[in-house]
Amino acid sequence: MTVTLDIQQPQPFDLVGPRILIAGNATAFEGTLSVRVSEGHDEYASFVQVGSLGLRQFQGFIDIPDTNSFELTRLFLTLADDSGNENGPSVVIPVLFGPRILSGYRGWQPYTVRPGDTLTKIAQQHYGNTIYQPIFEANQHLLSNPNLILPGQVLRIPRNDI
Repeated sequence: MTVTLDIQQPQPFDLVGPRILIAGNATAFEGTLSVRVSEGHDEYASFVQVGSLGLRQFQGFIDIPDTNSFELTRLFLTLADDSGNENGPSVVIPVLFGPRILSGYRGWQPYTVRPGDTLTKIAQQHYGNTIYQPIFEANQHLLSNPNLILPGQVLRIPRNDI
């Protein structure tokens, strides 16, 4: 059987919480995909049911029960045909883990950078302090330097009060 994995959620560098939602189209051996989340130190594993007789839409999730178990903010979500073949088709998606970026993480909101903005100014506006690190980390796929943001960029502002 040919295995097809078309993962539509999460997308690379999505900002995720302790329940990572997974959706897409797939076929897999006996209708099961294995799901692993790791950072190179710790790992959580689960599985998601998908169609086995043809390409089917699916959705599922994996819960990370101990958000302090990871040391890094960038995690890797690996989905693979659960046939036991370690060399079988798989998809690896890097994601950013909100609970390691901001304590009490509950989601994010978009913010469009305006002329004259700095990450410090944006942090003051959204958090009431000048600690911009959560904003910088949540946008590490866009920003390589916290001192270089451009008007028109849409940044993700992690929130713990939504």
